[in-house]
Amino acid sequence: MTNLARLLIMLCLVTAPMLAADSVHDFTLNSIDGEATSLADYKGKVLLMVNVASRCGFTPQYKGLEALHRKYSGKGLVVMGFPANNFGAQEPGTDTEIKAFCSRNFDVTFPMFSKISVKGADTHPLYQHLTDKQANPETGGEVPWNFTKFLADGNGKVIGRFAPDVEPGQMEKAIEAALQ
Repeated sequence: MTNLARLLIMLCLVTAPMLAADSVHDFTLNSIDGEATSLADYKGKVLLMVNVASRCGFTPQYKGLEALHRKYSGKGLVVMGFPANNFGAQEPGTDTEIKAFCSRNFDVTFPMFSKISVKGADTHPLYQHLTDKQANPETGGEVPWNFTKFLADGNGKVIGRFAPDVEPGQMEKAIEAALQ
């Protein structure tokens, strides 16, 4: 076997798990406290996944996201925050600093995750899946800025995407439909 053939086999083995993802439930990430969290733990729940940043013009949306969490969590919605520093270095803090900021300024109680990349060569596999146009033809495409929102149904299928300037309250009809 040639070195090129070995390299191709190794590449296929390494990338196969990312290509095989059928739902957001196929991913595990670290919580903001550093604990491995499988999104499979949220099967049956509607997930609103948002790439967040503490120093963005859209940062006040944390208030609306928390309001959605409090209003609909008992009905099956889980809001999830994924801090990312991809746009204008607007999330420079450590996980500890981000958690303190969110708690102090917005009383965030929804699940927050460890800082990840949502764009570029180091994009986290979850966001590779969310933005993959083959896996998600209606909602795929590059994340343009902080506070881009993805809605997934109880089976982990992405069913909606909302631009950064869409306020959390404007998504209530889509969330209510997903919760049915």
